[in-house]
Amino acid sequence: MASLLCPTPSTLQQNPRSPRFVPLKLASRTDLSIINRFKRNPARCNAFLGNVQEDLLKNTLHLEQFPVIRFGFWQFQRVTGELSEMQKWGFLVFAGLTWIYLTARPGVLVGAIDAYLLAPLQLGLDSLSGKRSLNTSDFVIGQKLGEGNFGIVYSGAIVPKNVAAETKVQKRGRRNALQLDERVKEKVILKKVKIGIQGAEECGELEEWFNYRLSRAAPEACAEFLGSFVAEETTSQFTKGGKWLVWKFEGDRNLADYMKDRNFPLNLEPIMFGRVLQGVDSVERNALIIKQVMRQIVTSLKKIHDTGIVHRDVKPANLVVTKRGKIKLIDFGAATDLRIGKNYVPKLGLLDPDYCPPELYVLPEETPSPPPEPIAAFFSPILWQLNSPDLFDMYSAGIVLLQMAIPTLRSTAGLKNFNLEIRTLGYDLNKWRENTRSRPGFTILDLDSGRGWDLASKLISERGFLRRGRISAAAALRHPYFLLGGDQAVAVLSKLSLTKN
Repeated sequence: MASLLCPTPSTLQQNPRSPRFVPLKLASRTDLSIINRFKRNPARCNAFLGNVQEDLLKNTLHLEQFPVIRFGFWQFQRVTGELSEMQKWGFLVFAGLTWIYLTARPGVLVGAIDAYLLAPLQLGLDSLSGKRSLNTSDFVIGQKLGEGNFGIVYSGAIVPKNVAAETKVQKRGRRNALQLDERVKEKVILKKVKIGIQGAEECGELEEWFNYRLSRAAPEACAEFLGSFVAEETTSQFTKGGKWLVWKFEGDRNLADYMKDRNFPLNLEPIMFGRVLQGVDSVERNALIIKQVMRQIVTSLKKIHDTGIVHRDVKPANLVVTKRGKIKLIDFGAATDLRIGKNYVPKLGLLDPDYCPPELYVLPEETPSPPPEPIAAFFSPILWQLNSPDLFDMYSAGIVLLQMAIPTLRSTAGLKNFNLEIRTLGYDLNKWRENTRSRPGFTILDLDSGRGWDLASKLISERGFLRRGRISAAAALRHPYFLLGGDQAVAVLSKLSLTKN
């Protein structure tokens, strides 16, 4: 064993090509006197930054093949050359702890790279490609899809340059629906920011900021954002001065739309798996579909939480279902970036009472207003570790899971009654199950030894000591409910079957 750690001439002669040791090129830097010194003082072999390590890094690891590592090593040697061994160890420990701190959630280092490098780069590329110079003539507005407090959502399309204005659309049918010209094929989703509504303009600016941020940090978690524009004049479709946000069309139905159907969740089966599952019990089919949806919701939440963003409005209406069976988060008007304090005001709650957790606020009410962004970013890992603000969204995700699995909770009245009962019982889901009068069905959550119910009970709970007591998105993905992987296996088999057919 000693010969492996500190080679001797006899070791080199007996086994010059040992698979566990690459011989040093002694002729260039060392001679017999150095070898004798090793024999007289074996402790030299364990020196952390001595001549032996230098030779190992240069000759054994062949640093000439890794110029970046070589440069970093020589720079380290230059800076620490006059330090003692203890000081070098202290320097390495300090550097390691600094690296851990800067890369810990919510990512001070990554956030700085995004803010000072990636964001300006994206702005420049978008300006060159024309994404930052959109206008009303680029789009045609279709039917209204939904409306919120600060905006109205429409379907629409991008108008090619060679299509005349008068042929963009034609009105037809009783409902005055718009038929797009056959050359207008690229669909989009547009959101009109309401004019004259207090807070609407600010909400629109924030939503635009968050969409650009997530398009760089977690593009797969949300709909693809194309940009924004302000109407230059008033027409039949636009009002002068009105701001519009534009997304690539990935689906015009959200999870709430599918849940209104009495056939839910089977109406999602061909979208999630590509076909109707054969030879599977109906209850198990429902459970597999719900698990596939829930897995995607939690995965998307983990990705945005890793960037320091908390959505604060997770609910079925804000989960769009794409034609390819992907679940994506939308509507970031209430989101907050707690890395820099973006859209965070203490004692201000932007929430839907049907999906809001018992703490009501993403951070404790006594939390002070955020300092300037660089300072807030530097101290954000401490704030995140002390308060776990991401758990705010996880309660809402637990409510969505219950609604998908228990039909009686999908109605507005059923959900409000649930919230009233769970509040009375101290947000203990097991007590609610024992005492509720609504007679809900737990069959789907009780499958596989109740793994679904166990996950729901760990999401729908009150915050405990040190604001813990509810599992994070990362912990939820490690829960046995997801580790079984039945939904993923079915999805793979379905795709293989479709390929063969």
